[in-house]
Amino acid sequence: MHSFLIEKMVISFYHILGIILAIAIIEVVGILSVRKVKNANDFSVGGGKAGTWVVTGTIIGTLVGGQSTVGTAQLAFTFGLSAWWFTMGMALGCVVLAIGYVIPLRRSGSTTLLEIVSKEYGRKAEMTGSLLCSLGMFVSIIAQVLSCAAMLMTLFPMRLWVAASIAAATMIIYVVFGGLWSAGIGGVVKIILLCLSALAAGTVVLFLSKGYSGLMDSIKNILLSTDLQFIDGFTSSDDVNHVYQYPFTRGVSNDLGSCISVILGVLATQTYAQAIWSGRTDGKARKGALISALISIPIGFACVLVGMYMRAHYITEAELNSLIAIGKDVPEGIGVIATSAQAFPMFVTNHLPKFLGGIVLGTLLITVIIGGSGLTLGASTILVKDVFVTLSSKFKESKLNLRITRTTIVAILLLSVIVAASFSGSYINDLGFLSMGLRTTAAFVPLTLALFFPGRFKSKWVFASILVGTAMLLIAKFLRFSIDGMFLALAASVICCMFGFKKKNMLLK
Repeated sequence: MHSFLIEKMVISFYHILGIILAIAIIEVVGILSVRKVKNANDFSVGGGKAGTWVVTGTIIGTLVGGQSTVGTAQLAFTFGLSAWWFTMGMALGCVVLAIGYVIPLRRSGSTTLLEIVSKEYGRKAEMTGSLLCSLGMFVSIIAQVLSCAAMLMTLFPMRLWVAASIAAATMIIYVVFGGLWSAGIGGVVKIILLCLSALAAGTVVLFLSKGYSGLMDSIKNILLSTDLQFIDGFTSSDDVNHVYQYPFTRGVSNDLGSCISVILGVLATQTYAQAIWSGRTDGKARKGALISALISIPIGFACVLVGMYMRAHYITEAELNSLIAIGKDVPEGIGVIATSAQAFPMFVTNHLPKFLGGIVLGTLLITVIIGGSGLTLGASTILVKDVFVTLSSKFKESKLNLRITRTTIVAILLLSVIVAASFSGSYINDLGFLSMGLRTTAAFVPLTLALFFPGRFKSKWVFASILVGTAMLLIAKFLRFSIDGMFLALAASVICCMFGFKKKNMLLK
């Protein structure tokens, strides 16, 4: 009775040409950047010679990745405007970084965030925070690999482990040569391509839908005027408006907690600090962070529009199977996609001009590649400078340090393939929120206290705050507390630190 096929992307010669062109540009940038790398310092922080746009490129290159594009569109497919919280959190995080943290970070004389913590609270806090921060960044790297794999699997017939392997290999080629210079210069190229792609996609959505009101009418039509209402539970226009236009669809605590996780995660992430340290002057570093904030907001909104448009015209394979199970028909004229993670790439191939669509697909792949590469660079820098060098002083030698950093990058990405290949499935952005949360509990509170309140808190209690905060985050996450785990984790961390508050603030270390 039912004979429906999952819709596949039809790739033309012009699509392939656009994809190859975009990817070739970024890979050439990565390889050519090796000429700027003379030592480990050049690799990690660009030798402190970067201008405003390289700082911006480094931040955006990592910040706006698969979670901000493919993940946001995926979340918007199901939850509408509330999917915007991830990129809004990114923008707010960049503003706080620019206003409050640029000067203290640059005056710290450090090259990693946990080195700052170590100077104030000792090696034990540094090692523990380093490992937890690296774990948080690793979770985000997995999300980037999964985003890239989702696009590759919709472009070409291949298994998840093959797509994940190709994604990781491309990231290795990109970052292992030029380090921060690759992330920064490539990020500038990415900004141009990504802004053009987001503008094109958002404009096409509004044109095809005859404005935002037309888009909402289309969503209401598919959810209320078809058999989908039997499986998705929508009974009225108010129901649809609440889910797709209310900014806190997943709950005020959940959405605000997610936003705060991203804000604080930006402040506690090594890669963004490296971008700040790479700036030639304080002013250029600050401008780079502020420009990053301005750029991320419209990109996020465009991705939300794409996800909502796909909701108005497509159903997932799971919804198809549910309809068939209860003896209902697929709505007439509605397409079927394998999963909501394919919303953005499927929109590009089916609803944009072919050559432009190819460039946009290439840009999406670049977005994920640079995002994953930047996070991997940050994680490897933390592990080498805060862990390996602590274990053996011979790793301080510049050439060996550079070689170990590059080897660590390869190892991290190979491990990410293994984990991604066994991934059971979830919203990509949920991995992003968890990643930001782990980085926050591991580094944000001790880093902030070390920068702004030196000498006022006892080391053992700050160390305890790292462990207690992380434990509270994970417990709340896996036991699904009604209040977002980030609020509980931050409260637990702050309470621990207050137990160690030194009443005599004149005490010196």
